[in-house]
Amino acid sequence: MKQKLLCLFSLLIILVSLFLIFETTKKITYISLDDNFDYTATSAIFNNSPVPIPAQVAFETPIKRVLGESSEGKRIYVDLTNQRLYAYEGNTIIHSFLISSGKWGQTPTGTFRIWGKNRYSKMSGGSVALHTYYYLPNVPYIMWFANDLVSPAKGFSLHGTYWHDNFGHPMSHGCVNMKTSEAALIYQWADPQTTENGSTRATKESPGTLIVIYGQTPRI
Repeated sequence: MKQKLLCLFSLLIILVSLFLIFETTKKITYISLDDNFDYTATSAIFNNSPVPIPAQVAFETPIKRVLGESSEGKRIYVDLTNQRLYAYEGNTIIHSFLISSGKWGQTPTGTFRIWGKNRYSKMSGGSVALHTYYYLPNVPYIMWFANDLVSPAKGFSLHGTYWHDNFGHPMSHGCVNMKTSEAALIYQWADPQTTENGSTRATKESPGTLIVIYGQTPRI
């Protein structure tokens, strides 16, 4: 009897271990490219905890372009070590903002291009078992980026953030979190250009702004 109980216990340990391995390695990512704001959404989930969707996210007035007017030499640098984004035109820093890079997922480093922009999108992913699950309707001012090694299907982006305000510290699952008002500024400054409240995709004739991500995310 004792031996049978030990066998059952061992089997249970094996099953639990397999479940945790599965939950750890699987990647749940859902990205909706629908630009329509979901007015029926009243709450979101971040790391298994519900968070409210602020009313102003639904009714924000897009900020007019106030950074530079030139399209020449636009570049975005994301410094993971110091958790800061810099917008350049030529050799001039137009603006710098605190960001939050990946904590529960790695933000890739390298040189990228913005391949598309969405005024709103729904994102979800993570793991319920590991308390990293997120379900975020109406993520605002999204600038998707990719390169030859990191495909658009990976879903990395710069975007506005309403579920935390801990900028300057890693807080994301891999994307670059920004204050929504600051993401709006970069959204309307960066290429490819779009109309107010609009979304767009980069083309050969209208390529996206260069993004350089470097450094190492601090371990917290």
